[in-house]
Amino acid sequence: MTVTLTTAGPLPSVQDAENTYDVTVVGAGVVGAAIARELARHRLRTALIDAADDIGDGTSKANTAILHTGFDAVPGSLEARLVREGQELLAAYAGETGIPVERVGALLVAWDEEQLAALPGLRAKAGRNGYHASRIIGADELRRREPHLGPGALGALEVPDESVICPWTTPLAFATQAVRAGVHLHLNCRVRDVGSDAGDHLLTTTRGPLRTRYLVNAAGLYADEIDRLLGHDVFTVTPRRGQLVVFDKLARGLVSHILLPVPGPAGKGVLVAPTVFGNVLLGPTAEDLDDRTATGSTAEGLRLLREKGRRIVPALLDEEVTAVYAGLRAATGQEDYRIQEYPARRYVAVGGIRSTGLTASMAIARHVRGLLADTGLDAGEPGPLPPLTMPNLGEAFPRPYRSAELIAGDPAYGTLVCHCEQVTLGEIRDALRATIPPHSLDGLRRRTRARGGRCQGFYCGAAVRALFEEARP
Repeated sequence: MTVTLTTAGPLPSVQDAENTYDVTVVGAGVVGAAIARELARHRLRTALIDAADDIGDGTSKANTAILHTGFDAVPGSLEARLVREGQELLAAYAGETGIPVERVGALLVAWDEEQLAALPGLRAKAGRNGYHASRIIGADELRRREPHLGPGALGALEVPDESVICPWTTPLAFATQAVRAGVHLHLNCRVRDVGSDAGDHLLTTTRGPLRTRYLVNAAGLYADEIDRLLGHDVFTVTPRRGQLVVFDKLARGLVSHILLPVPGPAGKGVLVAPTVFGNVLLGPTAEDLDDRTATGSTAEGLRLLREKGRRIVPALLDEEVTAVYAGLRAATGQEDYRIQEYPARRYVAVGGIRSTGLTASMAIARHVRGLLADTGLDAGEPGPLPPLTMPNLGEAFPRPYRSAELIAGDPAYGTLVCHCEQVTLGEIRDALRATIPPHSLDGLRRRTRARGGRCQGFYCGAAVRALFEEARP
């Protein structure tokens, strides 16, 4: 297995014909990584590049981590189709590769008569989207199912197949499989300009020029800027900040389902949901901003979340907060994805991928592969990808520190480094030696959960940093 992963220095010289890529994917979030993985099935010279130093370092690392059924998408939209297809593909892929998924189901809770009256319409909408398992339940059953709900809930729409998933392992799995299959991954590689030379795209990047025959723009928050470098002015990305609060694992018994609000004119609103890591999530806010880097939390945003959370699950506010974070979604003012092929330019734009992008990622990748064929790419017949098993980060699944057999074979799996999250020396060692190793402590946290628990690294931080620094070349 030959792996090409670069993080610094000049890219391969564009003067050599063998360094011309067939396809380059800009953006190594969950969607870009999924596209690269899909292309890796074919005998193509493919590159995946990103401005950050890691996979999934933008929107993909900070979301609500829900594997959606697509029940509430706009019927007939591209998003509705790709979410529906993507949910099936990703659920199966997660089962194959060990990405943790918990099918906890969702309840859209009606808190007043107007919301209660809206439930039949939402159920009908789910049916138009091909999802027929939802049902309306009354206040008594709702209270039995979620005894810690605040007072006044009148009923709910149950969506039993909504699930929670690990948002960090998913893009890493896609990229790992792609790189092992021959895709070149270039990180710390920001695109500055896109020109043409002898019919190819010539990308000017912060690490030098890159030549490619076909180009896929999956740059997330910056997809509109890349699109304009190609001469288009079709959409504008408005960063929409979602702030979230993560409650301690002791709060997990308060919530059994994903608790969703009945959507209104302002959007889907604030939810309460379990996570695969054993915590409880409250959020997100929805704030349209101008700054594409504004991922800080605000006092006003947290106040709003606490106010909403107090109504949904009052006891939640008595629990300890483990962390707060904020992510930015790529809003475009249109309730659908902005995926468009340009045959004359051998270019596909993948923009406006909102919060459902995690669920839809594998279906988006298949759709983009088809669009590339429409632009003239002859990819040939697909072949198998190398098998992959990802380290488990899910609390509901076997962890190394509980495996006597694993520890007997290697005592490092019985040596706890991060006690809050029960992360072992063996897991940290494996992450640092992986096909795509972390290049920061945050990257290591997303691969192992180390420093992500109750103390936020207060006790284990020095030990984790020492292991990270020791492994650096």
